[in-house]
Amino acid sequence: MTPFDVYQAYRLHLLDVQISPPLAAILALTQLIENSTAGTMFELVKDLNDGAQVLKTRSTNPISLNAGCELFITFVTLFPHDSVSFADLKTKLIRQGQQYVKEALTYRRKIAELAVSFIKDGSVILTHSYSRVVMQTLLLAHERKRISVFVTEARPRGLGIKTAEALTAAGIPSTVILDSAVAYVMEKVDFVLVGSEAVVESGGLINAVGSNQIAIIAKAANKPFYALAESYKFHRLFPLSQYDLPNQNARIFSFSRPKPAASPPRQPQTSPTRPEASDLAPVTITQEQISQNNPEVDYTRPDLISLVLSDVGSLTPEGVSQYLVGMFAD
Repeated sequence: MTPFDVYQAYRLHLLDVQISPPLAAILALTQLIENSTAGTMFELVKDLNDGAQVLKTRSTNPISLNAGCELFITFVTLFPHDSVSFADLKTKLIRQGQQYVKEALTYRRKIAELAVSFIKDGSVILTHSYSRVVMQTLLLAHERKRISVFVTEARPRGLGIKTAEALTAAGIPSTVILDSAVAYVMEKVDFVLVGSEAVVESGGLINAVGSNQIAIIAKAANKPFYALAESYKFHRLFPLSQYDLPNQNARIFSFSRPKPAASPPRQPQTSPTRPEASDLAPVTITQEQISQNNPEVDYTRPDLISLVLSDVGSLTPEGVSQYLVGMFAD
């Protein structure tokens, strides 16, 4: 029998465009329970923690999926053990996990309904990269009000272009701006609306790289900065800087060394000389190299965020901290 591959299961769930990484992680862990030979709760929780570690290790950006793993494993740990047998308990856990994901897919609509109440007729909105919940909010707002949207290009992945294409197809006036033009355009904007990879314990935001600088510029321009986040993206993580994020690796912002060009041997010189620029090999820098040398996400401090709009309501960053305490209390 082929061993169960939790990462492969996770990747398969992500093929559904409605399933985000935290929900894909929960579904993969429910399958792990189904395939687990554990006979006690201690063994089952160990299997789940091991599975979560595999997902974290094999993913290039594990922050969002970690939130889902943490939420589901906490749920399993606190689930009442009143079943007739352990096999029956495992069946209940699988069913509960699947039911939670089904319910969680309605959260974007709830957030959109809440967020639309913050959008006035004629609003000019700035958004960053691509977010399912932001897209649903903008489409709903377009049904009820007049809006226009500036969308950042969101390098290196360029997902802002995907957002702009979808908005244009829906009839929403939109234009793509350079990431470096955010300060230039901020004067024309009523507020900033972004999605989230995770909302952390401090109330800060982890999102597509560039979100932090947009929040800094919005704060300086006295423009509201709203983050939309499903509650399953609330994460017990407390970064103090960009370099505390779990996705850090040695390649980010590493310096490349110039390589000397191949050349015929030179005659011995009586005194040392500095190499000429012509002695260095020509360099071609590709977009892929730039992507590998840059982070996918960054951290935005809570003092730069006006509100977090979620399926559990509109929360201040401090309110997120309080919610997380209650969410994981036993």
